[in-house]
Amino acid sequence: MNFVGQKKNIQINNLVTGGAGFLGSNLIDFLIKNEENVLCIDDLSSGTLDNLKHLKNNKKFEFKKHDIREPFLFEGRIDKIWHFACPPVPNIYKIEPLSTLDINYTGTLNLLNLAKKCNSKILLTSTSEIYGNTRINPQYENMPVDLLTYNPRACYSEGKRIAETLFFAFERLYGLKIRVARIFNTYGPKLKMNDGRVISNFINFSLSNKNLIVNGDGSQTRSFCFIDDMVIGLVKLMGSDYNLPLNLGNPEEISIIELAKLIKRKTNSSSEIEFRPTIKEEPFLRRPSIELAERVLTWQPKVSLETGLNKTIDYFKKQ
Repeated sequence: MNFVGQKKNIQINNLVTGGAGFLGSNLIDFLIKNEENVLCIDDLSSGTLDNLKHLKNNKKFEFKKHDIREPFLFEGRIDKIWHFACPPVPNIYKIEPLSTLDINYTGTLNLLNLAKKCNSKILLTSTSEIYGNTRINPQYENMPVDLLTYNPRACYSEGKRIAETLFFAFERLYGLKIRVARIFNTYGPKLKMNDGRVISNFINFSLSNKNLIVNGDGSQTRSFCFIDDMVIGLVKLMGSDYNLPLNLGNPEEISIIELAKLIKRKTNSSSEIEFRPTIKEEPFLRRPSIELAERVLTWQPKVSLETGLNKTIDYFKKQ
């Protein structure tokens, strides 16, 4: 994959950081299909070029391997910056807490300075982890939160909090056009089979007839948004005038034990469900209030969990 961003005074429609990952690569596909050009930067620490290989000879796509903790040197104009770069799952960020914090602070600061220089609109993919281990259900954007800095997940949740804070500081100081999406659990094609997310784990193990691991009694709940719906929500948010945090996710809630049974059934698996001790720091409830997204963006997810899982299972089978 070539990179022509070294040329001066060029204009790029979209810069996508972390674009070799699950969310970023799906967004890039959407943008390319809609005739926009894309420059993707990624250090490939958690993303993979396999997600982008079909764009190798596409004239509207360029790739540059780059760690956003280092300033990205670019001369020209960038219309939109989509900031996805960050380790996305606990089995990565729990092992590398310092780099996770550094990516969220130093990396975000570098991108905000780039947006200021290039007169770009910039969107942050924040997270539902912002809401901590709350018992308030659903979670809404202006609710009080209680986060513990000594929680092993804090490197990610607090990292995203400081990234959001940086965004709002740049908006106040420099009038930067910012967008902040608080993303809830998302799934679909291009998920890594071994990334540790619950849907990828359950599908992978079910297809291999291995035990499905459930922590606690499985009564903890999650809500899962199919990737196509999430991409449309992100595009709508970027195109809007809304500049405060906004939830994007699917409010359809399911317990982990029911999810395990559903995936077992869909894969015709002989896997057993294996119960293990509760993980104390794991959030018990995750379900977004999307009233704001419905009102501001006229957006709501359309793909049911049943349909989305079928598409995701088909993708995993092909891998």
